Amino acid sequence: MRIERIRLFVLRQDLRHSFETSSHRKSGIEHILVELTDAEGQTGWGEVAAPSDPYFGAETTVTAWEIATRYLVPALLGAEGEEPADLEAVWERIRGHEFAKAGFSGAVWDLYSRTRGLALAAALGGTRDEVVAGVSLGIEPSIDDLLAQVEVQRAAGYPRVKLKIAPGWDVEPVRAVRAAHPDLDLHVDANGAYPDDADSAAVFARLDGEGLTMIEQPFGPRELVAHAVLQSRIGTDVCLDESVVALGDLRSMIRLGAGRVLNIKVSRMGGLSVARAAHDIAVDAGIPVWCGGMHEFGVGRAANVAISSLPGFLLPSDVSGSDKYYAADIVDPPVRAESGLVTVPSAPGIGHEVLVERIERESSRTFDTAAAHVHGSALARG
Repeated sequence: MRIERIRLFVLRQDLRHSFETSSHRKSGIEHILVELTDAEGQTGWGEVAAPSDPYFGAETTVTAWEIATRYLVPALLGAEGEEPADLEAVWERIRGHEFAKAGFSGAVWDLYSRTRGLALAAALGGTRDEVVAGVSLGIEPSIDDLLAQVEVQRAAGYPRVKLKIAPGWDVEPVRAVRAAHPDLDLHVDANGAYPDDADSAAVFARLDGEGLTMIEQPFGPRELVAHAVLQSRIGTDVCLDESVVALGDLRSMIRLGAGRVLNIKVSRMGGLSVARAAHDIAVDAGIPVWCGGMHEFGVGRAANVAISSLPGFLLPSDVSGSDKYYAADIVDPPVRAESGLVTVPSAPGIGHEVLVERIERESSRTFDTAAAHVHGSALARG
């Protein structure tokens, strides 16, 4: 593979239903799409799923665009390699900026698998032809509104529901959902919103009695010791998300006993290669994993489905159908869930046709190396 052309697109899609976490509420999603073209004219697509605001982490759409155009594009344009790792190596000196890297990694893997006539899942080592999907529900204006949303998703066949929680919105809504759905695979996600103090400990002690599958990221990203202490005090599994960015973080989690479950977000960890390595480490340590989501459009969602086909993904992943979030998607066919199951595509690459004309028409910002003079990489200049 030799990368001859790179295009970037900033695209916004409105959500069907606004979504609130412990930090903010959003009604639409803006992501960057990456198209790579090789010397034979084959293309591969990836998605930079960085949030618009710096609440989940430091990266945003704006910072990802800057890193992509100033560093990743110049480093990758003209690069050659037989395997995805060969091309991903061009940005290994860039510290951080995992969301930006993940979009390019996804495009590299899509291109690689298409050129070899392989489904992306097969190229990654996947073993399943369908994966179990769960849904994530945000903070609602009232408990009745939340219960209505749970009913909608259960009627759609999803076997697992994740509830966003925050101080003041935790025990009561969880108990209400549990009372209405005693057999539901239910877990909660705090996005690191709780301080490590006695009040938080009391909240998690109460949630420990609600039969939750897991309590996800209760404390801040760097609070590995706090998570380890909490895990030693409650029976419910603690799951880490924002705390595990690099593989070293995962090894620290394992050594400290800071959690028993890992949420692998491809974007958070810098791409499919790192996500696959994290899966392998977790499997060796006996830690079940699942694939978290960032409200990806069809390109990123298809990559999540592919990684979720690996054998260690033992819990439902955030790979719900496109129609759960968007009226229309940018891939054909859209990602679909039937009775909580998503079929893993067998066609080459991500297994979906990317609707290029729609992306070109609706994007608010574009970049094309065929039309721009791309200077040498800042990395090469030291």
